Amino acid sequence: MKPIKINLFQEIKDYIIITFGLLCYAIGFDCFQLPYGIVGGGVAGFGSIVFFGTGFPVQYTFFIINGILLLAAIKVLGWKFCVKTIYGVIMLSFFLGIVKEAMEYYGTLNPELNGIYNLPLLVNDNKFMAALFAAGIEAFGLSLVFLRNGSTGGTDIIAAMINKYKDVTLGQMMMLCDIIIVSSCMVLPDRTLPDLLYGFTILFTLNIMVDYLIDRSRQSVQFLIISREYEEIAAAINSCGRGVTVLNGTGWYTKNESKVLLVLARKRESANLFRIIQSIDPKAFVSQSKVLGVFGEGFDKIKVKANKNKADKSKLDK
Repeated sequence: MKPIKINLFQEIKDYIIITFGLLCYAIGFDCFQLPYGIVGGGVAGFGSIVFFGTGFPVQYTFFIINGILLLAAIKVLGWKFCVKTIYGVIMLSFFLGIVKEAMEYYGTLNPELNGIYNLPLLVNDNKFMAALFAAGIEAFGLSLVFLRNGSTGGTDIIAAMINKYKDVTLGQMMMLCDIIIVSSCMVLPDRTLPDLLYGFTILFTLNIMVDYLIDRSRQSVQFLIISREYEEIAAAINSCGRGVTVLNGTGWYTKNESKVLLVLARKRESANLFRIIQSIDPKAFVSQSKVLGVFGEGFDKIKVKANKNKADKSKLDK
C-alpha cells in the first residue's frame, strides 16, 4: 500500500502546482495582455483575436478549439497526458473568465484606468511594459504546468506530440505554431505594425523564458565521492531514490585501494546529497560537476530513433 500512497500524494501535488501555474497564466493574460489589445500565441491568442474583432469571450473560444484538439491528442499522448490536459483546459477556461471578471470589477471601481476594451490599464499607457509583464507571468505559469507533465492545451498539445518523438524543445515548437497566430492579428482593421511587434515581444520573451525555466529545473549534476564509509553513503543515497555506481580506485600517492561512488542527480537534489555525505562522513572527498544531459530511467528519454536498417541487420545476425 505504501507505493500507492506515495503515487497518490505525488498526483495531488502535481495537480496543485498545475492549478497554480494555470492561475498565473490567466493573470498574465487578463491583467497585462488583453486590456492592451496585444495578441500573443496559442489558442488563447487566437481567442483574443476573436474577442477584439467580435467581443466573443476568450475563454469560450479557448474551450471549443481545445476540445477538438484533444480528440487528436488522446491517441498520440495517451490518457494520462490527456487527463491532465483536459483538467488544464477546463481550469484555464475557468480562470480566464474569473480573472477577467475581477479586472472588470476593478475597472468599475477605477473607471479612469479603463482602456478601449473596458479593462483597467495597470501600467498606464506603457504597452511595452505590459507585454513584458504578460510574458514573464505567463512563462512562469506555463513552466510549472509543463514540469508536472500538464498542458494548457492548444499549441501546447501540438508541441507535446512532436516533442514526444523528436529532440526539440517545447519552446521552439510553440514558437513555430504561434508565429502564424500572432501574425494573423493584422486581419483586424485597427492593427498597425507596432501592435504586431508587441505580440512578437510576448511570443519570443515567453518562449525563451519557458525554455530557460524548464532547462534550469531539469539540470543534472554528477558526483564523485571517495569515502571509507562508502557503503553507508551509497545505501543512504539509494534510499532517496537515486542510483549509485561503485568504482574501484587507487590512490597514486598512498597506493591504497579505495571505492569511488558515482552518482547522477538533478541539480535541485544536490543540497540533500551533501547533507547525507556530511552526516555520515564529514571528511569525504566530493567532486561535483555539471553534465549537459542525462538520459535513462529517472531522467530524460532518448528521442532519436534508431536506424531501422541497422536494427534489422542486427536481428538477422542473431
